[in-house]
Amino acid sequence: MTTAQIAYRLETLCRAGDFHTAVDELFADDAVSIEPVETPEFQKETSGKANILQKGEKFYSLVDTMHSLDVRDTVITGNVIAFVLSMDVTMKDRPRTTWEELCVYQVKDGKVVSEQFFM
Repeated sequence: MTTAQIAYRLETLCRAGDFHTAVDELFADDAVSIEPVETPEFQKETSGKANILQKGEKFYSLVDTMHSLDVRDTVITGNVIAFVLSMDVTMKDRPRTTWEELCVYQVKDGKVVSEQFFM
């Protein structure tokens, strides 16, 4: 797949909230995921597609209600894809909040090799 094809598929799956399929289909086995900060729930860096999938499952286990999710402002330059992701979410035992983050993906040999989030 080209970077543009990956971007379109990634955007489509993320808009649907299907992050599991996005990682499973589009990520390299040795991909890396980097969070803006380390938290008690998540480490700063996660290596390997299987571990990234597990991280996603853990995130969704902490969600009480996903009120809305939006992907916008997708850009592609060279082998990099970026878009703004916003979520209106209620986490378990926490008040409802809105998150906005810039999601940046690097593509190599037809697969996403890294993702990094900025808040």
